[in-house]
Parts: sequence; C-alpha cells; structure tokens
Amino acid sequence: MGPSPRAGAGGSDRIPATTEPGRRLLSASGELELLGARQGWTPGGGSQQADLDSKVGTRKKTFPEVQAERLEQAQRTVLINCPAKISEKKFLKYLSHHGKINSHYFYESYGTYAVVEFSEKDSIASLQDVTRTPGVEEECAVPFKSRLFTLTLKNPSTQAADQAPVHCHKQSAILVSDLVQKLCSADSVSNQLYTLMDEYQLTEENTKLRFLVCSLIQEIACAYFPECTVKPFGSSVNTFGKLGCDLDMFLDLDEIGRSPTRAKTGPFYMEYQMKRVPSQRIASQRILSVIGDCIDNFGPGCVGVQKILNARCPLVRFSHQPTGFQCDLTTNNRVAMRSSELLYIYGSLDSRVRALVFSVRCWARVHGITSTIPGPWITNFSLTMMALFFLQKRTPPIIPTLDQLKDLADAEDKHVVEGHDCTFASNLNKIKPTENTETLDVLLSDFFEYFGNFAFKKNSINIRKGKEQNKPEPSPLYIQNPFEQALNISKNVNQSQLDRFVALARECAWILQQEDKGNSSLSNSQPWGLAALLLPSVASNCVKGKKRKRVQASERIKSLLDSLKINNANSLVNNGGKRTFSSQTR
Repeated sequence: MGPSPRAGAGGSDRIPATTEPGRRLLSASGELELLGARQGWTPGGGSQQADLDSKVGTRKKTFPEVQAERLEQAQRTVLINCPAKISEKKFLKYLSHHGKINSHYFYESYGTYAVVEFSEKDSIASLQDVTRTPGVEEECAVPFKSRLFTLTLKNPSTQAADQAPVHCHKQSAILVSDLVQKLCSADSVSNQLYTLMDEYQLTEENTKLRFLVCSLIQEIACAYFPECTVKPFGSSVNTFGKLGCDLDMFLDLDEIGRSPTRAKTGPFYMEYQMKRVPSQRIASQRILSVIGDCIDNFGPGCVGVQKILNARCPLVRFSHQPTGFQCDLTTNNRVAMRSSELLYIYGSLDSRVRALVFSVRCWARVHGITSTIPGPWITNFSLTMMALFFLQKRTPPIIPTLDQLKDLADAEDKHVVEGHDCTFASNLNKIKPTENTETLDVLLSDFFEYFGNFAFKKNSINIRKGKEQNKPEPSPLYIQNPFEQALNISKNVNQSQLDRFVALARECAWILQQEDKGNSSLSNSQPWGLAALLLPSVASNCVKGKKRKRVQASERIKSLLDSLKINNANSLVNNGGKRTFSSQTR
C-alpha cells in the first residue's frame, strides 16, 4: 500500500529506522518525556529529527534504573488537597519556606489537588512538623500521618474572592467522538496513529502520580516490613498505559533480611527467627490480609478495600480516592514485573510499536472486542502480544523475538522465577535498530489483513519464537505466555468472540484498502483512515452479514502468482509499481 491519498504535501510518509519525531523517548535523564508535540514539532521537520537523533545517541537507562529514579522522586513528593480557587504564587511561596520545590502541578479528582516535589526529603519532615491533625466534632480521626495533606484558607470569603481557578492537568483520556474529529485533522493515516497515541498515553504528570501512590502505600506497609518497597507494574510502567488505566502495585519483600555486607569469617552464622508457613502462597495471603486491613483502617483516601486472597495471584483491591486510581496490590509476582520490563523494552525500541498497539487497542475497545468486565473477551494483553508477534513477522522484522533478546543477555540479566526462564537483555543500547522503514498506514492495514486470515484453528502465537506453531490444545485462540510457557494467556476467549474479531479485522482491512485505491465513498468532511475504523457502522456491517472474503495471506505470494500468470498465460498484470492488495468483494 502506498502513501495515503490524504498524505501531506511533504511527500513520502516513510520514517527512518530510528525513532519517529514527536514521540515519547527515553531521555538522558532516564525519564519518558513527551517531545515534539509539547515542543512545537511539526511533521517532516528536519532539525527536530537531528535533535532527537542526538538524544537517541545518548545512553538509555534500563527499566530498573528508571523505576529506582521514579521511586526516589516520589519519596520527595507530597499530595495536597487545595481550595479550587487559590493563589498559586502564594501557595508556592508558603511551601518554599520548607525547602526548594523542583516541580508542581494541579489536577482534579474529588476536589482540587496539588502534587509538589521537593528537592530534599527533609523538606517533607519540615512541613509535617507544622501540620496539625484535623479537628472533627462528631467523628474521631485515626492519627496516621502521611504525605497526603489538606490545605485550607484562614479567611475563605476574602482570600478566594479575587482568585481564579488554577490550571489542572488532565487525568483521563479524550472521548472517542472528540478523538475521531481530531484524527480527521491529521494529514496521513500514520499521523492519525501517532495522534491517537499522544492523546491516550500516560502523561508525565500522571506517571509521577502513580509512583506517588505506590510510595504512600509503602509507608503503610513499612509499619510491618520497614525494608519493603512498593513498585508499580503493568500498564503504569510498560509504555503502553492509557490515561485512566488501573494501577497495579507489587509489594517487594525480597530485600528484607539481606545484609548489605558479607558476614565476617568465624565459627558462627546469625539468622533471624521468623514465622514459618507451609507455602509461599500462604505467606502471600497472610501478608496481604494484614496489609489490606491496614490500608482499609489507616490509609487516608483508600476506600472500597477488597481482599481477594483466593485468586490465582492473591491481591488487595481498593480505590484511591484522591487520585481516582483503581489499585491492585500483590506480592510474590515477579513474573509480572519481568513482563512489564519486556514490554517496556519493546515499546522503547521503535515508536511504531506503541502507536500500533494503542490504535489497535482503542479500535478493539470501541467495538466491544475488549471489555472491562471479566468474560470471554480478548484482553488488552492478548492484543498487545498479537501486535508484537505481527511486528516480529515483518520483513525485515521491526522488533526481535524474545529468544533473540535472551541471546543478547549478560550474566546480570539472567532471571529464573519459580522455574520459569525470564532472561532477556535489559540494556536497550545492545539491541540493534531495525532496518524496516514501513509506515504505520501499511502496518495497520496489514495487521488487520494478517489476522483476518490467520489460521487460528491450527496455529498458536508465540513471541518467544516469533513464528506460528501448532496449538497444544484446542482453545479457539492460543497465545503462549512468554515466560510461563505452559499457559495460554487467551484461554478465556470463546469461538464467538474470536469470530467477531476476525470479521471486524477483515472489514477494516477492506476499508483501508478501498481508501488506498481511491475508491472510498467518504468525502473529505467525513471520517477517513483510522477515524473511519472507529465508527459504529464498521461493526454493524459485520452484524448485517457483510462478510469480506478471505484475502491472500501474503502480498508476496500474490505477486508470485501474478508473475506466473504473465509467463504461462501471457496475461498482463501491471500495477504501475504500486503496492497491491488481494481482491475483496462485498
């Protein structure tokens, strides 16, 4: 497929093998920054690309390093419930009496809140020294002191009268109807995918807030386990998180009791006396039960606490009202932490990876392929694995297989968790950039064509090998867990839901191919490209029985067949050098 007919006057829509300008990159500081769109980037800008190339050339920090920096930053941060109308200048001047402020921002969630990061941790102790406990008449306050504060005005009627509301950063994603309008303003399908990603991805502010909540929960857990840490995992840190996604937290107890120095030689060993239980699962259940009670009884802003201890992975679920996050706290879940790091690596290697995944997941959610309710639907994680597998199958591949990442691993990268091999290279600088320069409009159309024709009845999906394999069991959809290799992460999906996915994929491949051929019935004032795929009419066409015929599984096979026709039947097939698509009929 050639460039979109709506591509801008700048010409080719192809991108270099490095990273697309205007996207999130791992900067020299190790933090994900939104470049370009927040700094005046425009498509096709040469100087901006040169600037980005210089940033890419610097050493990229590993996932653990970024996690450690974020967690340390959160330890120097406070969360303050403020009046809606307040003088920002006076507010900052008041707090600066306790120390230098690195950064701050406001947001709304059951009130107006300020996130304030100090330069030094001692500034928080100084602020706590002058903070009083709340005075309540009919209730009793539980005297648990945290870094969650409430700021009140001494004279509300006079102090707020002449103040304008502070600027609040968004904490939720754009509505689909507004997104469709915004996508129509893009100059190509590729830029539509990048626009969607920019609108949906976690912002710098939202990411900071997630680490702050983990830090606040850690303070509660430290009452029992002083050396523990609470870390975010999953969508909050794997580069594929959408604004509004849940906050998954991992209570890490592994460092408890580990001496930083080796014991001196001598005739004795010293060990802690500890309670013993029959299994790690029982230990996790007991720990989470107690921590869950502490969160419920003492955690400011933590409501709706549920202890779901008999799940495959025991957890405590609750809502953190000051931030609006739905939180899940687990322990002994190191495989999930490794999965988060693996996705972080894939998302950081090439900007097209995240743009494609964000767009496919948005498309799936709009059409009810995925759901927030547990059931037979395809999950976001399964869709992400499908997209990664598809990108591994390109020629040349856009991302490496998990086995290839394992081959690049050093001794310190070796991880075996509960018998599962979770080894892969964590150093992004060791992974060679792809030479594939396909544009996102090609990738999006081919994604739908590929899975619209995939032999789901026979084959499984495996990102460790990067190739189709025979299914070991008759589940409708079989996607091998990259680490717990005996598990099918899509075992919940039934045949009806898979058939619906295939039908929608074929419909969307047909729509994009018709637009590429210039046969689109849409006018310039109507949704096109990715925007057209988000319309309800796409699903209704499938419901009404407008099934698209199965397309050829490979563009190269069709080209070969065409050439055979020329040689053997003397029938001329001339496509003028343009990318061809297999025939489709309504």
